[in-house]
Amino acid sequence: MQNTAETGPDAPIDVTPLLDDPYAAYAALREAGPVHRITGADGQPAWLVTRYDDVRGAFTDPRLSLDKRHAAPGGYSGFALPPALDANLLNMDPPDHTRVRRLVVKAFTPGRIDALREPVRRIADELLDAMEERGGQADLIADYAGQLPIIVICDLLGVPQRDRHDFRAWTDTLITPDPTKPQQMKQAIGAMLEFYTGLIATKRAEPGDDLLSDLIAVRDDAAGPADDRLTEDELTSLAFLILFGGYENVVHLIGNAALGLLEHPDRLDQLRRNPADLPAVVEEFMRYDGPAPLAIRRFAKEDLEIGGVRIPAGDSVLLAVASANRDPARFPDPDRFDHGRDLSGHLALGHGIHYCLGAPLARVETVTALDALIGRFPGLRLALPQAELRRRRSLRARGLISLPVTWKSRNEQVFEA
Repeated sequence: MQNTAETGPDAPIDVTPLLDDPYAAYAALREAGPVHRITGADGQPAWLVTRYDDVRGAFTDPRLSLDKRHAAPGGYSGFALPPALDANLLNMDPPDHTRVRRLVVKAFTPGRIDALREPVRRIADELLDAMEERGGQADLIADYAGQLPIIVICDLLGVPQRDRHDFRAWTDTLITPDPTKPQQMKQAIGAMLEFYTGLIATKRAEPGDDLLSDLIAVRDDAAGPADDRLTEDELTSLAFLILFGGYENVVHLIGNAALGLLEHPDRLDQLRRNPADLPAVVEEFMRYDGPAPLAIRRFAKEDLEIGGVRIPAGDSVLLAVASANRDPARFPDPDRFDHGRDLSGHLALGHGIHYCLGAPLARVETVTALDALIGRFPGLRLALPQAELRRRRSLRARGLISLPVTWKSRNEQVFEA
């Protein structure tokens, strides 16, 4: 694969291998050089950082900004979100990022997350009950992984059952837009804005014991200090980010981990015998086959170098987390799944001040979902050859479109025993 850090910005690499066989493609890029020129998902050039040390360092480099105002004119054309959805943590630097994160981090305290373990397990069991009642086959994405996170996040935010729209359709459109149907993106964004605006109005009129009501109270507290308040756009954007971010990545993490276990029955059997290993197994899946191959784009605030490659001010920089997590310089034998390895430095959830806010909840959901699934269906197996499974073709998301499975009924298991 061509090292375009040497050949210049007019020769971006072909990203097709990153879609077809990403880990092999990233390995070739790491070997060829630390930074490469690519065409990003928005159709604009970007710099792709591939090696662990460079990616980790870039996460905390103050010369790299999340604020789109630092992009070169015409150099970025990502999501065209309205201000009410765009004023979120993924587009902020300190001090605004510090202020807003401090307000929302209270929702993800260890105590609050621990209190969610039992409700998450109840939701998982109810979804599995419904699967079992429908017979011995299901789609683990549509029937389980795609439902559990949205129910959990909606409960956390206080979204009434009657108002839980088709979030998966909206997120699919944002993550993997159809270039031949640009109107779909506009419609999805409009529908989301209308939904969140209406939800906040409802919660403002009838507050409840939920996170969104708490955030509205902070926003509307006229007596509170100015640096502890949210703008209306920040409030709406936070609701959007918590729901969008807390849903999409967890769906793919559960799906990728379930597939990784089903592909290796010996690994699945070992986990059934040693369920205490499940948290470490989930952590390794984050490193080994995480849901977000790239961190959110950054912009060079000034001319700088990464890995000896000069990046001009205003250019977009993409941090290849999937590549960094398979860098043999940091993780020996990185293409081997090993939940006993030292996982303390993996970057699947980010690093520094932008470390994933919902990481504790994502861990609880994934561990609980897999534990419930493994315990319910001892004979669980893929319903079609692995080669026939369909994955998203996206640089932004690493996940399955569907995961058909089958299992023996309890009567069949008892009869065989």
